[in-house]
Amino acid sequence: MRFPDHHRSEPPAGLTYPTSLRGAGQEPFRLLFGAAIAVSAFVLVVPLLAQAFMALGWALLGDGLSFEEYSSAASAYELPEGLAATHLALASLLLVAWLVFRFLHGREIRWLVSVQPGLRGRYLVVCLGVAVVVLNAALWASFVLGMPDFGPAQPGWPAFLVVLLVTSPLQAVAEEVFFRGYLLQAIGSATGKAWVGIVATALVFALFHGTQNPALFVHRFAFGLLAGWLVLRTGGLEAGIAAHVVNNVFAFGYALFTGGVAATKAISEITWAKAGFDVAGFAVFALVAVWLAGRFNVATTTPATVMR
Repeated sequence: MRFPDHHRSEPPAGLTYPTSLRGAGQEPFRLLFGAAIAVSAFVLVVPLLAQAFMALGWALLGDGLSFEEYSSAASAYELPEGLAATHLALASLLLVAWLVFRFLHGREIRWLVSVQPGLRGRYLVVCLGVAVVVLNAALWASFVLGMPDFGPAQPGWPAFLVVLLVTSPLQAVAEEVFFRGYLLQAIGSATGKAWVGIVATALVFALFHGTQNPALFVHRFAFGLLAGWLVLRTGGLEAGIAAHVVNNVFAFGYALFTGGVAATKAISEITWAKAGFDVAGFAVFALVAVWLAGRFNVATTTPATVMR
C-alpha cells in the first residue's frame, strides 16, 4: 500500500463532503483501513484516557477516598472531575481524526472541516445562535409531557458549570469531527455513496452511546442522520457542531437545576413522545441551517482550484 504525497493530496473538483476523501492514492482498502483504525482508537484509547484523567483527579482531589470509590463516583458524574475526564478523553478524538487524515490520507485538516476548505466562522456563529433558540424551544415544548422539577441547584454546581462550559464544547466538536467528519468521509468515499456513509456513521454513533431503550436509540440515530444530512447539504461540519454543542451544554446545564448531572448521565431510556419532540427540534434546526447555508453561499462541493 503506497502512501499518497502528503503535500499534494487534494480532492478532485465537484465532490460532496461525504465523498470528498476520494482522489489519487485513496483506494477503498485504505479508506476502510483508516476507518477501522479510528474506531479501534475510540474503543481502546478513549476509556484508557478517561481512567488516566480520573487517576490524576484522584491524586489531586481524592480526599482520602480509595481510587475505586473515587473512580466510581467520578464515572457516575457525582464529581465534576468525572465530567471533565470523560469529555477530555472524548476530545482526544480530534487528535485521532487529524492523525489518520493527515498521515494515512495525506490531507490537510481544513478538508476535514468543510469543502470550502476550512472553517466558515460566520456561518458557525449564526448556526450556534439558531440552535440555542430552536433546540430550547423544542425542549420547552416537550414540557407538555411533564414539567421537570425545577428546584435548588445541586451542591457544587459552580464547579460543574465551569467544567461543563469548558469541556462540553470540546467533546461535542470532537464527536462531530470524528463521526460526521473523518468516518463519514472514509465510508462515504470508500463506497462512493454519500447515503451509505451517513447511515453507517449514524448507526455507529448511536451504538457507541451504550445501554439505551429503543426510543433513546432512535433519538440518537435520528440525530446522526440529520447531522450527516446537514454535512451533505452544507458542505461542512459547522451546523452539526452547533447543534451538538448547544444540545449538550443545555442538557447538562438544565440538569444542574432538575435533579443533577449524575441523574442525566444515568438516563438509559426516554419515551417515544420525548424522542419525537427532540427529533422535531433537530429537524427544524437542520432546515433553517440549510436555508442559511444558501444565504451565506457556502460551498457544498469541492472546488476546481484551491487557494492557499
